Amino acid sequence: MSQKLKQQTSSSQLGQWAEQQALDYLQQRGFELFQRNFHSRFGEIDLILQRGEELIFVEVKARSNTQFGHALEMITSAKQQRMIKTALYFLACYPQYQAFSCRFDAVCIQFKQPVAKMLQQDFSQLPYDLVWVESAFTLD
Repeated sequence: MSQKLKQQTSSSQLGQWAEQQALDYLQQRGFELFQRNFHSRFGEIDLILQRGEELIFVEVKARSNTQFGHALEMITSAKQQRMIKTALYFLACYPQYQAFSCRFDAVCIQFKQPVAKMLQQDFSQLPYDLVWVESAFTLD
C-alpha cells in the first residue's frame, strides 16, 4: 500500500472514529440520529440529529496535532457556506422539517499530544478533549 493511501486510510479512520464519538456524545444529550454523511452537490454534513422539533447539522473535526491550527479553526467560512447550502438542500428534500428549529453545531476533538495516525489504531486510548460548540455558525 502506498504511503499516500495509508495516510488517507488512517485519516479516514480517524474521521470515522471522531464522528462516532460525536454521535455518542450527542445521543447521551437526548439527540437522535437522523442521518450520517448527508451529501449534496454542494458538500456534506457529517451528522444530522433531531431532538423534539430541533434539528442540528453537525460538523465533526478531529485534529491529531495543532501544527496547522485547532479543530474549530478548520471549519472555514467556505466550509460553512457549503454546509448551509447542503442544509437548505436537505430541508428541500424533507419539507416536513422546514418548520423545525435548525442550527449548525461543531464537535471538535483535539488530541492533547501529536498523534501518529496509524492503521487500526484505537484513538480512544489516547488523551483528547471533546468540545461541543452549539450554534458554531449561523445562516448569516
